[in-house]
Amino acid sequence: MRLVGKQQLDDFGRRHAEVRAPLDAWALEVEEAEWNGSADIKARFPSASFLSENRVIFNIKGNKYRLEVKVSYEVKVVLVMWVGTHAEYSKRKF
Repeated sequence: MRLVGKQQLDDFGRRHAEVRAPLDAWALEVEEAEWNGSADIKARFPSASFLSENRVIFNIKGNKYRLEVKVSYEVKVVLVMWVGTHAEYSKRKF
C-alpha cells in the first residue's frame, strides 16, 4: 500500500516520543501490505474499527493513541486523516 501523510505521523511522533516506534512499525507494515478489503485489515489488526467511507481507526500503543486513515483499496492508497491520543479521539465529533 502507498502511505500518504507519513509526515503527519513523523511530526506527531516527534511531539510524543513514546509512540514514535509503534507508529513507525505500523507505517512499515502498511507499506508492505496489500489490502483488498476490510477483511485483510481485520486479519492483521483485529482491534481496528471501520467507519463509513472506508475510514479505519487503529489503536496504537495499547489503545493509548488512535490513528484514523482512509483506505482506497482500488488504487492501494492509505491516507492519514488524523492521529492523536485516545482522550483527544473521544472528544471528536463524527
